[in-house]
Formats: sequence, C-alpha cells, structure tokens
Amino acid sequence: MDDLLAHYPPAVSGAYDEMIGPEGVRPQYGALTDVFDRLGGDELTARNAYLGTRYLDTGVTFDFSGREEPFPVDIVPRLIQAEPWSRLEAGLTQRVAVLERFLADVYGAGQVFDDGVVPRALITTSRHFVRAVAGFEPPGGVRIHIAGIDLVRDGEGTMRVLEDNVRIPSGVSYVLTNRQAITAALPEAVRRYPMAPVDDYPARLRAALAACAPPGVTDPHVVVMSPGVFNSAYFEHSLLARTMGVPLVEGRDLVARQGRVYLRDTGGLQVVDVIYRRVDDEYLDPVHFRHDSMLGCAGLVSAQANGTVTIANAIGNGVADDKLVYSYVPDLVRYYLGEEPIIPNVDTWRLEDPGQREEAMDRFAELVIKPVDGSGGKGIVIGPQCDAEELEQARQKVLADPRGYIAQPLVQLSTVPTVVDGRLRPRHVDLRPFVLNDGQGMWVLPGGLTRVARGEGQYIVNSSQGGASKDTWVLRAPGRERTPEDEETVVLHEVDVVAPEISEVDSAGAQQQQQQQQQSCATVGEEARTC
Repeated sequence: MDDLLAHYPPAVSGAYDEMIGPEGVRPQYGALTDVFDRLGGDELTARNAYLGTRYLDTGVTFDFSGREEPFPVDIVPRLIQAEPWSRLEAGLTQRVAVLERFLADVYGAGQVFDDGVVPRALITTSRHFVRAVAGFEPPGGVRIHIAGIDLVRDGEGTMRVLEDNVRIPSGVSYVLTNRQAITAALPEAVRRYPMAPVDDYPARLRAALAACAPPGVTDPHVVVMSPGVFNSAYFEHSLLARTMGVPLVEGRDLVARQGRVYLRDTGGLQVVDVIYRRVDDEYLDPVHFRHDSMLGCAGLVSAQANGTVTIANAIGNGVADDKLVYSYVPDLVRYYLGEEPIIPNVDTWRLEDPGQREEAMDRFAELVIKPVDGSGGKGIVIGPQCDAEELEQARQKVLADPRGYIAQPLVQLSTVPTVVDGRLRPRHVDLRPFVLNDGQGMWVLPGGLTRVARGEGQYIVNSSQGGASKDTWVLRAPGRERTPEDEETVVLHEVDVVAPEISEVDSAGAQQQQQQQQQSCATVGEEARTC
C-alpha cells in the first residue's frame, strides 16, 4: 500500500476521508488494504481497467451527452459498518414516511398549510404540482413506492441529506451490476467481508409494486414503462423489467379503454394493473399533460382515477423534490411525527425570503446556488469556484427569480481513494440509498449507489456530468457467523445484463414512430439529470 498511497493526502481541503483517518487506515478497511498490498499497483490498475471492458462487452452503459459509453465504476469499494448503517436506515425510513404524509396532505386535506407549517403558495408555485390528481387516494395510500435519497458526509464526518428523489429515482441497476463486477474483479477482498447482499432488490421491488395493486387484484399484471431506447437510462429499464420477470413496454404498447389500461401483445389485449413508469409526468398522458407527447398513453390519468391501475411512483410527487420544500422537511418531521430528524439537512437559505436573500447575497462567493427544480448537477453555481463575472450572472438570475433558487454552504464532500493513473487518489463522493415502500413497511437496499466525481477537486458527482461509481458494502455486525446467504454474495449468479431486443409486445408502427420518439426523448432528460 505504500506505493499505491504514495503522496495520498490525509484530507482534501478539510474533507473527511472514508478510508484514511488521522491515525492511518480506518479499521474496516484493514482487510481491503491488505489485499491491495498483495496485489500491487500494476495488478490493481489492470483489474480496474477490466471493469470498463466488462461493462462495454455486457452492455452496462450510460448516455454521456449523446455518447453511449460503459458506465464507469472504480475498483475500490466504499465500506459502511453495521452500526452507522442501522442509523441511516432509520433516518431514511423516517424521511420517506414524512414525505409520504406530506404528499397526502398536498393532494388531500391540506392541513399542513392550514397549520402554517408550509406556505400554500410554495406548492401552488411549484412546476411539479399536478392539479389533475388532487383528491386522488392511491391504493394502500402509497405515493412513494421507490425513493432515492442523496446523502453526503461533511467535513466533520456527519451524514446529511443533500436532496430527495421521489419522482423517478434512477441508478439502482448500477448497484446490482457493480456488485457483480467487483465480485469478479476483486474476489480476494469480497471473501473477507460479510457484506449484506443486494441482488434481492428486483424481487423486493416486484413484491412492493404488486402489494400496491388496485383493491381486489390478487395476481397483478405489472409492467415497466420506458420512454424507449433513446433514453439515457434505458439499460436500467430493461434490466429491472427482465430481473423482475415483467414486460418492458413503451407508451405505444398500452391502450386505455373504458377506464382500464391494456397491454397490446400477440395474444390480444391484457389488463395492466401496475405500471412502474420511467416517464416524466408531463409526457405520461397527452390528454392531461403535453398534447404532443409520443411517449405516454392517453387515458392513464382517468384509469388511475377509476382505481383500476396503480402508477408508481405517483403522478405529482415532484413537489416533494422541490429544493425549497427540502428546506422545510426538518419542520415536517417535527409536525407529522413529533420527532427530530435522524439525518440532518444541509443548511439552506430560502432566497425567496428577503431577509435570507440579503444574507446570502453578502456571502454569495462562499455559497452554492441551486435551482429548486434542477437535478443532475445542472444549473448549480459553486461560488468558491467562480470568477466575478460568473458570480454576477448568477446573482442576476436569483434577483430575477428568487423563488427558483436556494443557497447552501459548500459541503466538503467526503473522499474515497480512487484509482487514477495507477495510484490511489482522493475523489469526492455522495451516496444514493434506495427505499422501497409497499404500504405495510419500508425496506432500504443495503448500501446504494456511491457516485464519484472523477476530476480532482470536483464536487459534481452526477453520472450525467461524467461522474463514476463505486460498489458500496454494508458490513454485517462484528462476530456474526457467515451464512449461506453471505456465501451467495461471493459467488453471485450472473444476471444477463445485455440489453434485450425491444420486444415481446406489439411493435407495429415502431419504425414510423422512431424518429418522432427520438425527437421527444431528446427533451426528456429527467432520469439522466437525476442520476
């Protein structure tokens, strides 16, 4: 390790390093560094290069600005011990439960507004508020079937929520494929750690979706609805459909008749009970939203209102992703649960408030300015990395639309050693755990997606901005005996990750619609921005 860690700084501008502490290698990384020491720098670099080749050969890709490339994964995993993970699990389920109740209030009685916890205007001015679903009560009361909550560790080592994703959170497919790839590339290390498995996620997702089917449906027909092959996250859509054993469909494969949704296939029309949609609200139903959308199915909203189909995640969830709403979540935890937030927020200035805006303007060069409805790192202005002209442009944007922005201090994201030019170098990371909700309880996927900013000193980790990823290992409690389930994490069954042919569903008209769909998909970037 001396050669690999040569000149490795103990901290980057005050950042917390996940592997190296003030007294050296942190205890949980001891076995890993021992393996690296035995392998040596050349072998570790060669195995890291193998990961890219493996992903290219098996079709594990992501669309980077129009270029289809293997999704980048680094060979050095991120380790999380059992006790801190247990606390994170509790904090994540607490947060999703509160957001669920908040959304029920937004589209229901609105008591949270009457009690003065959140201004009503905050919701009515959000571009993600959907009046068409006001008053609708989803099956089981579940609106957030899948949540992706972005976490960061600050310079003091405290985990904080950076943002909430309860619309169409993406990236879980890379959690699954990263585990397979690292198991193949680094078996010596995998064998030495009793890590929690992640490969049961598709089965749990399928069960959660089925549990939220319309009342009276005992054997629900579930489909995954994708914008199509031109979407940057299409690999994920196809992988999840295949591993759940359900059809992968597009809007043109569905038809709504007499208040029900059907899937066209070679045997005729089949009733659809649950739609796991990966299409943004505005493109989902051309009757209620964008009339020019070729990606949705006319009549979905009406079928949902009739109670014959469940759409996951629910339409209108985007109001809970609004970063201005994010700043109220600690208050919502106290209001709905009478508890303190287990995982704190990052300090936030609400720039629509004149007093907070004036304070933020005085410190503009120190802060990070974010659009409230942005995602994927787009539109973010990092004050300490901007020149005077860039800061002035950002200042004018805020003054023109103060409701559209928040400000936060620059969080010194924690770092994890990452292979760069044959050596280990610190790179900033975040963490996106995934939470499933079936109406009876919640389950948190152990670990989640660790995203890595590949450039030195960079803070934007999003995949759409060129970020990479790491496998995240949640370690079982010390002293726990290894079980057959643990052994399965060492020798995982390979999931066929090659993107499938489009389909087992009717493809009539596909060639004619392909050009129209490509044009539409070019404008549909929510998943790319989110990931």
